[in-house]
Amino acid sequence: MDPLALPRLLSPGDRVRVVAPAGPVPPARLERGLAWLRSLGLDVVEGDALRARSGHGLDFVAGDDDQRRADLVDGLLDPATRAVIAARGGDGTPRLLDDLPWKELARAEPTIVAGLSDLTCLHQAVAARLGWASLWSPMPGTHVLGGDDPDEWSRAGLAAALGVGAPRGVDLVGTTLRPGVAVSAPLVGGTMALLSAMAGTAGWQPATGAIAILEDVGERAYRIERFLTHLERAGFFDGCLGVAFGDLTDCAPQAQVEATIADVVGRLGLPAVGGLSFGHGPRQASLWLGRSATLDPGTASLLQALPT
Repeated sequence: MDPLALPRLLSPGDRVRVVAPAGPVPPARLERGLAWLRSLGLDVVEGDALRARSGHGLDFVAGDDDQRRADLVDGLLDPATRAVIAARGGDGTPRLLDDLPWKELARAEPTIVAGLSDLTCLHQAVAARLGWASLWSPMPGTHVLGGDDPDEWSRAGLAAALGVGAPRGVDLVGTTLRPGVAVSAPLVGGTMALLSAMAGTAGWQPATGAIAILEDVGERAYRIERFLTHLERAGFFDGCLGVAFGDLTDCAPQAQVEATIADVVGRLGLPAVGGLSFGHGPRQASLWLGRSATLDPGTASLLQALPT
């Protein structure tokens, strides 16, 4: 897999649009997260549906599909907007994908798309359909960036990845799950449940010629096994060069989760590292999907330089 097109990184004064493509955003966290983004010198614009609730009568969705899709499109097609940042994950982003104006977006300059969790499907789609790299990152409406006690390591990492913080690459160390030689390749992946849900749909991006990054939250071991087996059967791991597991937050029973991961990693026969600080944990690294990183089972590490 060749590296994907890197959107221009931000400079102070650049406009970013914060949107809610998935779940409704807790107001207090949102205010703190927006204030932090503004403290970086960014021109922060709110999507029209950012504070919406109960789209289609569903308490777990922000605005209705048309509202949330319009916010995405406005940000991605506005030449003055340099980044579209999701306020939080949750559920609902896949509902927006089929009716996005992909042909028009393909003619636009690449824009930074940032977020994680439910945003996995949007990361997949902009990679597969537009050839854009995108930023797997913590989000301003969550506890990590906008909580009462935000994580400063995660904040600094996102600022650096966006281009408006002290330059800092990503250097994560975990546990070797399966030995092998170090590999350097672009990153593909995200939340396992969303990757599994994307398989076979328009905009799915397998990890062929790439390093797969995988994480999840609140799942039982048998469901993790189901997701990974589905991805394997669907061809997600065909030609994959290595696997990096991030946080498996509140996934249980822990011993069975570990056994499931070991079983699947052994079956795939790929070098693998686990316990890395990306995903839904208390410390959330910002990783550029579609850009090169190095996975080294010998040092149990995942490294990614600040892209240029």
